[in-house]
Amino acid sequence: MKLTSLPANVYTNSPLQHPNIFLGSLQLLFWLVFRPTAWKNHIQRLDPSLDQNFPLWELFRRQRWKKQQLWRFVFQVLILLPMFYSLVTGAISLSLGTPWLRVLYSVVFGVVYSVAVGMAGGVYGVAYSVVASVAVGAAYGMVVGVVYGVVVGVAVGVAGGVERGVAYGVVFGVTFGVAGGAAGGVMYGVVFSMAFGVAFGVAFGTGSLVNWWRPTIMAVLLIPWHALLCHIDAQKVKSLSSLLPKHLVFWDEWQYLPIWGLDKHLLLVFDRNPAEGQAALNYLSTTRQRWAVQAAQIELDARQLEQCADASAVGQIQQMLMMSELASPADTMFRSFNSISVDVDVALHQSSVYNQRLALAVVNDRLNNLIRELTISSDKYAVRFRPISQRWQNIIDLHLQDLIKESELRQEIDSPYIIGVPVTNRQQLFVGRTDISERLEKLLLDRRSPPLLLYGQRRTGKTSLLNNLGRLLPTSIIPLFVDLQGSISSAKDHTGFLYNLAKGMISSAQRQRNLKLPSLSYETLATDPFTRFDEWLDTLETSLAGSTAFLALDEFEVLDRVLNEGRFNENDVLGLLRNLIQHRPTFKVLLAGSHTLNEFQRWSSYLINAQVIHIGYLKEAEARQLIEQPIENFALRYQPPASQRVLDVTRGHPFLVQLLCAEIVALKNNQDPSIRRLATLADVEAAIPEPLAHGSMFFSDIERNQLDAISLAVLRYCAQQGEGAII
Repeated sequence: MKLTSLPANVYTNSPLQHPNIFLGSLQLLFWLVFRPTAWKNHIQRLDPSLDQNFPLWELFRRQRWKKQQLWRFVFQVLILLPMFYSLVTGAISLSLGTPWLRVLYSVVFGVVYSVAVGMAGGVYGVAYSVVASVAVGAAYGMVVGVVYGVVVGVAVGVAGGVERGVAYGVVFGVTFGVAGGAAGGVMYGVVFSMAFGVAFGVAFGTGSLVNWWRPTIMAVLLIPWHALLCHIDAQKVKSLSSLLPKHLVFWDEWQYLPIWGLDKHLLLVFDRNPAEGQAALNYLSTTRQRWAVQAAQIELDARQLEQCADASAVGQIQQMLMMSELASPADTMFRSFNSISVDVDVALHQSSVYNQRLALAVVNDRLNNLIRELTISSDKYAVRFRPISQRWQNIIDLHLQDLIKESELRQEIDSPYIIGVPVTNRQQLFVGRTDISERLEKLLLDRRSPPLLLYGQRRTGKTSLLNNLGRLLPTSIIPLFVDLQGSISSAKDHTGFLYNLAKGMISSAQRQRNLKLPSLSYETLATDPFTRFDEWLDTLETSLAGSTAFLALDEFEVLDRVLNEGRFNENDVLGLLRNLIQHRPTFKVLLAGSHTLNEFQRWSSYLINAQVIHIGYLKEAEARQLIEQPIENFALRYQPPASQRVLDVTRGHPFLVQLLCAEIVALKNNQDPSIRRLATLADVEAAIPEPLAHGSMFFSDIERNQLDAISLAVLRYCAQQGEGAII
């Protein structure tokens, strides 16, 4: 057998019937008892319009009687199976001294009556009625047998066959057991009627009783068998087919008990033949043995994590860690590893070695925290995943060392500049803005302070400032920075909006002050969103214990656009902010954007007397620090004319300073190491054309979105006069 081949008719709910007509008949009986889904699918394969418990008269409708495969099925169920059981019970009866003529009558009666029941009540009732009537007839005579068979067979067939098999089997088995005892003697009547009537009635039913006792008994009895199968598979040559299909769970659909060692057997087969192992997992995932699938899949995923050999593999493993639809007890751990993998991938795609190192250092901190959590955790999977987290940390440590060695060997200049995205509180690059932070602090500590508006041109550092408020403001002020773009503004209703708003506030407090705020679930908000949110604010105020909550809403224009669309109610949303300002002195509200409130009348009417804080270009000293000493021990030095030229060209605009300085670093890294770490005026001039191309989106936004026609005409005229012209 090839390692990619699969055993036939095993890992499927639609196995093919054996071609031998007699063996196929026994297979149908086996499916009826142990694999009802296979029985149902077989009938659907014969004729999709037939019910799984169809009465025989259905064959004469819509020309079904012309289908040869259907008559083969009927012959097997109504003729061969009754004959088989009649012969078996007849042989038993003969051995107990029953006259052969009585046995013959029982065989004939069983076959004839099976057809009658099949015509009236469906094929499910046939198996029960045939076995019961044949057994009783053979045991204590035709009269009692016929009565027993008619009553039980019709009752089972008409009532729904298998669905009522247990109840009717027990009731009629006991009733006619007594009758049989009176008619044919205690030994034959009671033993045969009770044994066959009750046992087969229960066996062919699907009630709660059979679903409890039969799987329980079989699971207990077959424990040694399962252990033997796994032991033999472990010792066998890899090329031989596995014995896993012989396991109880693959041929007994009703088995609900967890079978010890099944997950280990699945892993063994998966190691030998991944195709077969995956097929087995897929099959069991829809059965009562899903626990084994979960356990095996957790171990397989853990092995994938364990096999990461370098930082690149760690960054790519996220593509494998797709959260399964099966709820897994290890989901929390996998989410942690998935998040770390995403961070590593982002770090490795940073444009500079410096930013790669910076981002990977953050990942290293996260892995340290994860290791500590797994060390003290009582979770049963903590022991399995702790070595993996340690292995990942070693990988990241080695990669960081390699980056440092490579940088020193090549004497490259690490570029700390962040282009196009805000500077976070984890990055050292943020400089200046002390005057703004001091003014903010003064206004926030004044309990009479009105709402605030942080206003400035795009790309002047508003979001970067808000990201870094945690280290600029005193600890008594809790920054709750929420970006109104993304999930908040795209929410479908008020419940989604308030849920995402609360989630952003909770995340900011955790990130900037390591403060855990009370949670607020989506379900809580669903009943009455604004009332529930207001109650949550009460709880939040209590948890702040006298501190000031500084709610900073970035990109408020996005929310205004959503209000224009009518997705949210203006009175509800803006009324919430006004109520927060007027009646909750613990909270201070700041809006940040590139427009003033006068441009949005609805906002100015709700947020009266808002205090405007303007954020513009960097001061000369701040811009010079960003150029010459953006981070500690910056390797590139500037000649005075060179840094002055950067100031003259950018005028201290934070985005333009970073854009040009990043190009200067890139230019110097392509030069000979002997002159690499000193920037001259010629270097700056050579680098200037590149930002004009790489920053085209920035300039295009100014032209299209920030200027009216007259302003645009003035700027174009000035540009045409050339640099330094006096107009």
